[in-house]
Amino acid sequence: MLEPEPGGGVVAAERGRGGSGRVRAGRAWVEGAFRPVEVVFENGVIVGLESPTTASRKATIVPDDAVLLPGLVDSHVHVNEPGRTEWEGFRSATLAAAAGGVTTIVDMPLNSVPATTTPGALTIKKSAAAPSAFIDVGFWGGAVPENLGQLAPLHEAGVYGFKCFLAPSGVDEFGHLDRTQLAAAMEEIAAIGSRLIVHAEDPALLHEPPAESHGALGRGYDAFLASRPPASEASAIEAVIAEARRTGARAHILHLSDAGSLPVIRAAKAEGVALTVETCPHYLTIVAEEIPDGAAEFKCCPPIREASNRDLLWAGVVDGTIDAIVSDHSPSTVDLKRSGGGDFGLAWGGIAGLQVGLSAVWTEARSRGIPIETILPLYTTGPARVAGLDGVGAIEVGAPAHLTVFGLDDPYPIDARALLHKNPITAYDHRLLAGRVRRTWLRGRAIFNVTEGGAGEAPRFRATPKGRLLSARTLAAADGLG
Repeated sequence: MLEPEPGGGVVAAERGRGGSGRVRAGRAWVEGAFRPVEVVFENGVIVGLESPTTASRKATIVPDDAVLLPGLVDSHVHVNEPGRTEWEGFRSATLAAAAGGVTTIVDMPLNSVPATTTPGALTIKKSAAAPSAFIDVGFWGGAVPENLGQLAPLHEAGVYGFKCFLAPSGVDEFGHLDRTQLAAAMEEIAAIGSRLIVHAEDPALLHEPPAESHGALGRGYDAFLASRPPASEASAIEAVIAEARRTGARAHILHLSDAGSLPVIRAAKAEGVALTVETCPHYLTIVAEEIPDGAAEFKCCPPIREASNRDLLWAGVVDGTIDAIVSDHSPSTVDLKRSGGGDFGLAWGGIAGLQVGLSAVWTEARSRGIPIETILPLYTTGPARVAGLDGVGAIEVGAPAHLTVFGLDDPYPIDARALLHKNPITAYDHRLLAGRVRRTWLRGRAIFNVTEGGAGEAPRFRATPKGRLLSARTLAAADGLG
């Protein structure tokens, strides 16, 4: 039996078959509700859901002040390995994920080098991940101008779909699609039965800094926010919906920040367009009015918007318009985030938050009187459906024994230096969150276990990577999108 190291931390066993055992909880998330259950698993697979009894059975007991959840799914993570491993990497990213209750991620095709736009690049990415992943990892491919018309081999190689940008991505090796290329990509996606996931900003409506400023916008957040207005998102989202309607292709809107686009998304879904949409913890928990001058750790694209916009995004969560809440974990080195002395035009964009997403969103939800039952599908079955992942995000017979224990009232003071992300910079630094992951199992074996220790203490770990690389040979037939 695995034991945590003093002070809490990551623990793991050897690769091989999954674990066998029982976990008993008074409140387990099963079939969309909390109920008492004893989860029985053999060789890493759930084989039974029994009513808890007082009989003498060897089971791990979940305390009454915590809940048992399926392992979370995050379908939007930038691991950046190989090529920019100093920004993150499969070891650090998947350790951080495990500490956040996440047992499955789907890796974005950038900012690694090479970008995942060819079968050969996917092979290189898998070779980097295989010896280092502590949790299960799938991969998105990229749709860029150079590989349009050649997506089928990458689809057959096992990517879960294709990401494109409609505005410059920020890295030269991953070009963006214009409207004609978007139409061509959608046609190709429809033909091969994949899905297109879209960074939706219209470059014609972005307000770039003047040439003489060399990209500088200044240290004030307002100038950066004004440079990427809601109209840019709205225009791009409407274009994606139009092409999805025309072609029948499955489309997904990444990291929605503009709540003003929710009505057109609702209408498209009601019409039967094969469309899903995600938002991120930073859009649901942080507001523009609170971002200090020069605090480039808050820079991301599309940007964090005003409090009134956040309220409307929450309405989209509550009414079911938003399908998933995902991290868009997009880290970089501290130097890149601080480049330009806090100038929002010069600093690298991206929020690091893979380890703390559920805690951050639960903290905000609780303050709004929103029950955790409302957000749990968006962290489990929602992102699994977005990616077409089978058999994850649920506690059910036949599913892998991916489980996590979440202490709903546990105080969680965030210290960027204590997180397992590779670089100690995050927009959540110094926040006091409510709710913390206490333990995570992957296929029935403990990979994270935190005990009582000093507040904010960095976990120590002794671990062997044992995640699997997932391949989407075919998309789930019953994901509700035609």
